[in-house]
Amino acid sequence: MDFNALLVTDSPERASVSSISLEHLPSHGNVLVRVDWSSINFKDALAVTGKGKIIRSELPFVPGIDLAGTIVESDDPEFPVGSSFLSTGWGVGEVTWGGYSRYQRMKSEWLVPLPDGLTTRQAMIVGTAGFTAMLSLQAIQQHGLARDAGPILVTGATGGVGSFSVMLLAAAGYQVTAVTGKSEASDYLQKLGATDVLPRSHFEDGARRPLDSGNWAGCVDSVGSRALEAVLSQTMTHGVVAACGLAAGHELNTTVFPFILRGVRLIGIDSNTCPQGPRRKAWEGLRDLAQKVDFETIAHDVCLADVPKACDQLMRGGIQGRYVVDLREEG
Repeated sequence: MDFNALLVTDSPERASVSSISLEHLPSHGNVLVRVDWSSINFKDALAVTGKGKIIRSELPFVPGIDLAGTIVESDDPEFPVGSSFLSTGWGVGEVTWGGYSRYQRMKSEWLVPLPDGLTTRQAMIVGTAGFTAMLSLQAIQQHGLARDAGPILVTGATGGVGSFSVMLLAAAGYQVTAVTGKSEASDYLQKLGATDVLPRSHFEDGARRPLDSGNWAGCVDSVGSRALEAVLSQTMTHGVVAACGLAAGHELNTTVFPFILRGVRLIGIDSNTCPQGPRRKAWEGLRDLAQKVDFETIAHDVCLADVPKACDQLMRGGIQGRYVVDLREEG
């Protein structure tokens, strides 16, 4: 049986659709799945364009850190043949072949049974981006940040993590201030639930002083670097900052003052190796969100052949929301 996959090679065009068979799939799992939907995250864009060292395996390689579809073969009773699944993280699409293939072999411990009431398409609109946003919200709630504590910042607000963070925080009753470099995105962000929208320029030069005016009760930050430095200096007493990305860089130059004089809590969010218990709880929360808001408002469909172009657009900041990859016609 032949089917299509997006292969990254060392050729000048780097990534293109190729016809492969089951024999080409690395045998690194006990479950064979049919992939119906995938998505495009920042990591995927780095892998496909070659602008980041995301792929840690030999070429040719199939990227795609998210996938959802149907179990075809399985020796795990929790994932019977014909059941629906989703998968994010665990190095899939980085170390082992990923979701940009109509069929893939997976380890069952990388899978989550699709929650009742959630479609595979909705799961991939969410993907790693929405899952990361939910883990960030849960961290903020678990550290006791009250809904009336003050405004919560969301940096990189038009991206996948940012868009979902705005939606999730607003749905949970928080006052959300969205930060973006796109002046035309205010209507989009307000429709997602943002009360206020600030330009990225307010934060991109870093902290003006070790402790600035305390303006924010918390933050979901997917940007990192100078923006995170500024956010920490401006966070209120006993505020909570969830750090979950590095779109602007991985460096962080700050002082201990926000932590020891204001009790600010900086929480790291790791969606890649999140244990199954918290992982499934987060997906149940995302299923509940899907009953309240329309995910279609942030979704953009692409076919497998259009993934390289979409990845390039994402790297240039030319997208609001989420790219969803439709693999149902790929063999």
